[in-house]
Amino acid sequence: MQTRGIADAQASVAPNPSPAATATAGGFGSSGVVAEARRYLGGNPTGRGRLWCARFMNMVLERAGHRGTGSDMARSFASYGQRVSGPQVGAIAVMSRGRRGGHVGVVSGIDAQGNPIVVSGNNGNRVREAPVSRGRIYAYVMPN
Repeated sequence: MQTRGIADAQASVAPNPSPAATATAGGFGSSGVVAEARRYLGGNPTGRGRLWCARFMNMVLERAGHRGTGSDMARSFASYGQRVSGPQVGAIAVMSRGRRGGHVGVVSGIDAQGNPIVVSGNNGNRVREAPVSRGRIYAYVMPN
């Protein structure tokens, strides 16, 4: 697991957020989405060999009590939920991946440089938690 920057971010994110922190992060169980995503770190719970980040995100949302997009396309999350202006713990980050499509994951923290730390599937063919350059992210949405 890539740990650079994660330690800095964890200091700013309470492991058991107060009701006020939960309200700031969406107030509707978004921290449960992060906890659910982290359960699969290092593995591939989808059984797919490629193109499974959106499938993983849908699985995590459903297991955390939310409805997903039902699509295997990362960009489907750009029009999902409630759009927010920046990274928040529990927000879904939708990002570009060059000309070859996109990527999606859930924000678990923010590193010292202001980049979101994202738990995502199909990151090196496994679920990983790692900082992502904020310039790659074109939408943040909170789950419904």
